[in-house]
This record gives sequence, C-alpha cells and structure tokens, in this order.
Amino acid sequence: MFQLKRNPLPRCIKDMTFPHIDAHPIRNFSASEAAGHVLIVISENADLPSGLPARAQWLAVLKRKDMKPAELAKTPLAIDLPDGRRLALLMSDATLSRFEQLTRLRQAMMLLLEESPKTLTLWATDADVSRDLLFTALVNGFPLPVRKKKPAVALAKIELFSPLKTADLNPVIALAKANNLARELTALAPNELTPATYCQRIRHLAKEYGLGIEEYDLKQLKKMGAGAFCAVAQGSHEDDAAIVHLSYRPAVPAHKTRKKLKNVALVGKGICFDTGGHNLKPARYMAGMHKDMNGSAVALALTLAAAEMQLPVTIDCWLAIAHNHISSTAYKQNDIITALDGTTIEIMHTDAEGRMVLADTLTLATRSKPDLVIDFATLTGSMHVAVGTRYSGIFASTLPLADLAVGAGTASGERVCVFPLADDYATALESKVADIKQCTLDGEADHILAALFLQRFTNKRAWLHVDLSASSCTGGLGAVATDLTGFGVAWGAMLLAQWLEQ
Repeated sequence: MFQLKRNPLPRCIKDMTFPHIDAHPIRNFSASEAAGHVLIVISENADLPSGLPARAQWLAVLKRKDMKPAELAKTPLAIDLPDGRRLALLMSDATLSRFEQLTRLRQAMMLLLEESPKTLTLWATDADVSRDLLFTALVNGFPLPVRKKKPAVALAKIELFSPLKTADLNPVIALAKANNLARELTALAPNELTPATYCQRIRHLAKEYGLGIEEYDLKQLKKMGAGAFCAVAQGSHEDDAAIVHLSYRPAVPAHKTRKKLKNVALVGKGICFDTGGHNLKPARYMAGMHKDMNGSAVALALTLAAAEMQLPVTIDCWLAIAHNHISSTAYKQNDIITALDGTTIEIMHTDAEGRMVLADTLTLATRSKPDLVIDFATLTGSMHVAVGTRYSGIFASTLPLADLAVGAGTASGERVCVFPLADDYATALESKVADIKQCTLDGEADHILAALFLQRFTNKRAWLHVDLSASSCTGGLGAVATDLTGFGVAWGAMLLAQWLEQ
C-alpha cells in the first residue's frame, strides 16, 4: 500500500500496488481448491447449476429470503462456509445494460472486498463477463492513498477461472491500471500534488512508457503570448505552472507504414487547487478543490493505457497544470486578457479559470491539425445541476461524433449525455470591450456557454468536450466502489477503438 509522505517520490504506473494474476482454464469448480474469498458468476438459468459449491446452503439461503434463483441477477448474495471461507454468488443477465452489469459485479465484489482479503478467486464461464469481473476486482482491490496509521490492505493475488487466455487479460489490466492512476492522482492531497510535483510525476511516467515529453513553463508561455493560461497561473507565488505535452507514437510494422496513422489530441484541465481566485469560493464549495485536476489525470491515464495496449493511433496529450490562487498578482474581474491565438477575453469571474487554461492549451493542441480533439475537465457546477454525478455531459462538433460518444458510453458503462452547441446561446458571451466574455454572472446554462467558449479555440477541428460531472459519485459508480470514479478512461478507450474502426 502506498502511504503518503511529506515529499513523496514520483511513482510509475507499473510500480503501483497491483495483484498477481493467475489465469486458469474454466472447469468444474471446486470450492475446496479456492482461496478464502470466492466470487462465482453463473450463467442465466432458472435454477442453480448442479455443480455449484455449497448448493444446498445457497438454496436454503434463497428459501429464507424468499428469493428465486433468477433474482441473483439483481441481488448478489454471500454465504460463509463452516471452514471460514466466504462465497459470493451472482447470476449474469445479458438483458441488462453494460452499466447495470458492472454495477451488479461491483456489488457482488464488495461483499468480499469489504473484508480486505489478500487473495481472491473469480469464476465465470462467459468471456465478456470474465473481463468485467477481473476489471472490477482490479479497480476495487486498489486502495487509494491515505495517511492513516492502518491503511487498507491491498489485494495481493487473483485466481481467475475463465475462458480467457493470458493475452486476453492485457487490455483489461491496462484499463484497470489507468483507472487506478487517474483516481490515485485525484485523491492526493493538495500539499502533495502541486504543479511542480505533478510535472515530476509525469516525467517519470513518460520515461517509463517511452513517451515524448515537452514542457512549456510559465516563462516560456508568457513569451509565447499564452495570456489566458498565464492569467490564472499568475496568482500563485510559485512559478511552477506549465503546459505539458506528451506524445505517443506506436511501433508500426514496415508493411503498414504506407497508411498514415490517425492522430488524436487529448487535453486535460489540471488545476491542482482552485480557490476561486478573487471571487473566492465559500468553504463548502472550496472543499475538494484539489480534485479539480481530474481532467488532466484522465487524459494522462488514457494516453498511458493506449500506449500499453499499443493502439494504432498517434496521441498528443496536453495537460494544463496550474493553481488558481488568490493574491495581489491574481487576475481579477474586468481584466482584458489576450489569449495565445490573439483573442481578447473580458474576465467576468475568476472562478471560471478552467476555460481560460484550456483555451491556450487547445490552441497549442490544434496547431498540428489532429484528426480528433478530446478535452476532459471538471469544468462547471452547471453540469452537476443538469445531470448530477451519474452521467457526464459531452459536447460534439458534429452530430455523428455525438452519436459515437454516446455509443461509447453505452458500450463502456460510462454514460454520457449530449448537450447542444447552439449558436444563439453564444450571444450571452458578446463583450463590449473584448472579442468575447469569459462567462456570464447569472450562471444560466454555463456548461453550454463554457463549451461554446472553448470551441473558439479548437481551430475548427473535430472536437469532443467532456464535462466530468461523474468524476466523483458518492457510493461509487458502475464498476468502481470509491467516490472517485476514474470516469472517462474506459469511455475514452472505447471511443478511440470505435472511432478507429470507422
């Protein structure tokens, strides 16, 4: 288990606490050969299979609860055997949505993981269920960083009985590692994850994965004219803000080099702490603002997952890393800022800093004319009001791209809802003294206005904006049991796969 220290050393994703996985071919299961904690997923059936371990005890429990076996698809159960072992049972149901299936797997998994076992045995006859079962175990067996004297025990070993071969596990493991990384970075306390230590961590990850890296520090950004980013960063007494550019270039066999690989730009908001600036947040809303860098963590983790899975696409990942602090040098209302592309911006509210740092970062990201741009950000409270924390909102530059995004949400179990990019909304951002207002003060439809603001800086590229309202959901979401969900990693991987197929 990773315990925080005053000055934690950067860790690479492969150094994270991660269980050893033994994959076994599916066969008639015997509970006597299993570890102390076992999760069995049985196929859809009207009755319990004859070879089910402790079948008589399961039938007795179902009778006591007045349940039919088919109800195990919605309500997983656990029993304790006389020898001290704990078994959990779930029935698969192909009629459920992917989100519902992952939710049931998480509920069943937590019947076992709540006891913090070191070893876990998983058994399923369906390949797709087996993948989801393993993913659910890997993300929930990973303790997030804390400073407690007795931290949670990490899952050390998984015995997997399934139709999957070892090679089939690699994409699942890569996605689980990426989700864990996104949640771990987001969970780090603000005195631990500063822009400086964040950039240091990213350097180590880039080296680990063989990624190209380029850092634009504050001095360089000022010289370049990135006024929107620098306006936010200038409130911090430390000049540690930066835009970090990572590049992934897959190794392509010689016979395939004739076909040019598509290029994707991933952009992430990385505000390591957001006070709101001069428009200071009240305590209730400032609590948790160390998580305002979640968009950058998702973009970073998705890039590393793509590299580990060797996706046939080139990726440029752009991370806007800064603080939004209050000081005598912080930007203020009615300032007029000139962005990197020359757009002048009238500042209306200093707590709308995310769209400011993203504006210049999107300008940089689109200069090479990528085939697709996706930005991730915990951008607006307005999106939380619109959809709560169980969906994230998306905006798309075209209707086919919006359809693709929704389909990826359905297929991955990370659900998204499309919002309009209607031009008539943009009249609210008209300024009498600059090219555009940063936002309005009435807050109406701010999630839409923020997206319209960002679109100005996308160089008319194919673009998706993800407002991560589901980055944190009390009680967990889908496969993930922690409040921090890592939302966006699985969605992004699914979207890239489907987009490449097209």
